[in-house]
Amino acid sequence: MKKQICILGSTGSIGTQALKVIAEHANRYEVYCLTANNQVELLAQQARRFNPDTVVIANEERYNELQELLADRPDIKVYAGKQALCDVVKADPIDMVLTAMVGFSGLEPTIHAIKARKKICLANKETLVVAGELICNLAQEYRVPILPVDSEHSAIFQSIVGEGDNAIEKILLTASGGPFRTLPKEQLGSVTKADALRHPTWAMGAKITIDSATMMNKGLEVIEAKWLFGVEADKIQVLVHPQSIVHSGVQFADGSVKAQLGVPDMCLPIQYAFSYPDRLPMRGERLDLFKQPLEFFEPDFDKFRCLALAYESIRKGGNMPCILNAANEVVNEAFRNDQCTFLDMPRIIEATMNRVAFDRTASLEVYLHSDAEARRVASEMIKG
Repeated sequence: MKKQICILGSTGSIGTQALKVIAEHANRYEVYCLTANNQVELLAQQARRFNPDTVVIANEERYNELQELLADRPDIKVYAGKQALCDVVKADPIDMVLTAMVGFSGLEPTIHAIKARKKICLANKETLVVAGELICNLAQEYRVPILPVDSEHSAIFQSIVGEGDNAIEKILLTASGGPFRTLPKEQLGSVTKADALRHPTWAMGAKITIDSATMMNKGLEVIEAKWLFGVEADKIQVLVHPQSIVHSGVQFADGSVKAQLGVPDMCLPIQYAFSYPDRLPMRGERLDLFKQPLEFFEPDFDKFRCLALAYESIRKGGNMPCILNAANEVVNEAFRNDQCTFLDMPRIIEATMNRVAFDRTASLEVYLHSDAEARRVASEMIKG
C-alpha cells in the first residue's frame, strides 16, 4: 500500500521539493491533501498533477478562485480557512503529515494531526519554538513520532540513529552564517532586503532567508533542537560553516563526534523523514570532498543579536520563545516591506520580550494570547 501524505504548505520551498520526492517514488507515496496560504494558481497546478483527494486554501477570500480553477475536477474536494487545515489532517487515510507551513500558523494543524495519531514530518520549526513542551507531551501521550525535516535537525537525528541510550554530550549545530557573515557590524544598518535575500548556499523562501541573514533562524533551530533531542541550550553549540556541507553533528561522552554531510539539497532530509528507517535511492548531485575545504567559525553574538536573544528566550522558558517568535515574524515582514531597518529587527524583538507578560504555563491558550500580544506590541513599535 502506498503511504498517503498530507502536505501543509505545498506551494512553498519545502512543499515543492517534497512533491519532487513523491514523484520520484510514486510507487511508495501518494498525495492525499495539498494546502497553501495564498498561491492559488500553483496549488491548482499541483492538484492537477498529483490528484489529491483534497486541497485547502487557508485564505478564505481566494476560495472561489480555487474552485473555479478546479471546476472541471469534481473528484478533488476544495476547502478554505484555518479550521479546514485543522480538520483535513485528521482524515483516516493519511499516514503522515508534512508540516511545511511558515511560522506560527503551523501550530494548531500540527496539534490536530498529533491527536489524530499521524506521523509528523516537521519542517515548521516554529511549532516547537512556540510550544515545544506542549507538543512533546502530546506526541508522547498519543505515541506519535516526530521526524525532523530541517537539514540540521535531520543531520542530528541521523547521527544518533543506532546510538540507543548513549547520552548526548553536545550538539554541534551548523550555520552558513548568511550573506553578512564577513560584513562589519557598522555596515549592517544600511543593508537592504535585496542584500539579505542573497543567501550564499541555500535556496529558500523569503522569510527564512531573512531569518538566516539575522541568524534568528539558527536561534530558532537551537530551541527546536532542545525539544527534539532533550538537550539543554547550553549543550547546543552553533558553528558557522560557510560551505553548508556538514549539516550538523553530535558529540558523545567518549569525545566521538558523528555528523551527516551532503550537498545543500532539502530533498534528502525530506525523503529520509518519509522513508525512515529506510534509505531510498535519490537522483542528484553527489558530495565531492576534494572540491572544497571545510571551515568552521564561532558565531558573533554581538553582531547577530537575534541569535543571542533566542538563547535568552529558551533559558527563561515558558512563553518567552513564543514572544520571541511572534515579534520576529512581525519585524521580518516589516523589513521585507521596507518598514524597518536590519538593525531595527533585534531591537524591536528585545523590547517586545521585555514588555509582554511572562508566563510559565505550557498551554495552547497561553501561547495564543502571548503570540497575539507580542504581535501587537511589535507592530506598534514599527509604526511608532
